[in-house]
Amino acid sequence: MYTISKEKVRATMKKAGISSQKELAEKLDITKNQLSMLLSPKFDPIKSNARRLCEVLNVTLDDIVVKEQLEMYITEDELDINEELPLEYSHDASDFINVKNTVPTKKYNVVELFAGAGGLALGLESAGFETLGLVEIDKTACQTLRRNRPEWNVIEEDVIKVASSGIRQYLNTDAEIDLLSGGYPCQAFSYAGKKMGLDDVRGTMFYYYSKILQELKPKMFLAENVRGLVNHDMGRTLDTMLKVFSEIGYVVKWKVLNALNYDVAQKRERIVIVGIRKDLVESHNISYKFPEPYGRTLVLRDVLKDVPPSDGASYPPSKKKYLDLIPPGGYWRDLPDNLAREYMGKSYFSGGGRTGMARRLSWDEPSLTLTCSPAQKQTERCHPDETRPFTVREYARIQSFPDNWEFYGSTANRYKQIGNAVPVNFAKAIGLSIIEVLNRI
Repeated sequence: MYTISKEKVRATMKKAGISSQKELAEKLDITKNQLSMLLSPKFDPIKSNARRLCEVLNVTLDDIVVKEQLEMYITEDELDINEELPLEYSHDASDFINVKNTVPTKKYNVVELFAGAGGLALGLESAGFETLGLVEIDKTACQTLRRNRPEWNVIEEDVIKVASSGIRQYLNTDAEIDLLSGGYPCQAFSYAGKKMGLDDVRGTMFYYYSKILQELKPKMFLAENVRGLVNHDMGRTLDTMLKVFSEIGYVVKWKVLNALNYDVAQKRERIVIVGIRKDLVESHNISYKFPEPYGRTLVLRDVLKDVPPSDGASYPPSKKKYLDLIPPGGYWRDLPDNLAREYMGKSYFSGGGRTGMARRLSWDEPSLTLTCSPAQKQTERCHPDETRPFTVREYARIQSFPDNWEFYGSTANRYKQIGNAVPVNFAKAIGLSIIEVLNRI
């Protein structure tokens, strides 16, 4: 990640004729406390006031930042929404297998990291896995897990501590683990002088996932992440991960899959990485194949019938007056030109379709990728008929959660839990494809 060097800032302040941090804060139009946070070594400034800081000091970003090992988090909103990325992945039919009739021939178990609100865990349970433990640091997500599955072993702990202490002490069994699953927050790495093995990715969530994988040595593992990982840093971030998995002892395959193909009424592409322990590949002559698309596409009309009432966000009048004029399936370009200019501001003149802005969805199309917040200007998902965001329970339906899965916490927190989740039906399809392999071991 990038942090701002206080020493560099002080030096450029003199050149800019600014004598104190108080004066600098005033010129930035922020408080002195906000400036202190901006200059904190724990603060990643790129998406905040750093650009404005450069304008006031009349310098470039490179003049005041220092680069550390962790360059950035690859997040949903940054790399995975609306705009098409130049992906390079194949859809060879030989890479897929029909899982519709797959059933487990015996009981299989799973341990999950970064469990969130349980979308992946619930999908794997539906496929036939017994959950032995779920590691999650967020206390509200843990409450959600416990409320719905009191029998689950919810490990409310930092994965760093779990990896350092050894995950076995948190489990209630010494049994061999069939599957380790989880979608670790994705961070890039600094490559200078690195061999890019496991020791070189210390401090990243990927490192702790890998350390627990190394400790448990399950028969298989599943890692899910945002689509943008594929091309990040020209593919080197993903290559590093694959290399580490191989060094730990796994034969690995990856592919970008769309939840839309697996009974989810949402366009949501994810990279799915699956590994089989090398000794099992060699002794059983097995390989993994991804779940074959089901051959049907659900739309909002299919999943939003008789949704239970629930709370939800609302639009302020200043936004609602524009969205009232957008037809189902339309977006900002459907506004009269003078209103489109008014709503979009400077974005009106920038390149790209920006089809997520002032976007109203249609009953006859799937949802766009749901985000953690239902009313962001860049990623609007307005209800087809009513001028409002989807409610919490509508959000959950689109993510294929059952109506009886209760989410704990504030309205904003529940949106976040649902938006971050792996769609349940998508997770089930992947789980069945893994069971297909385990049945042959």
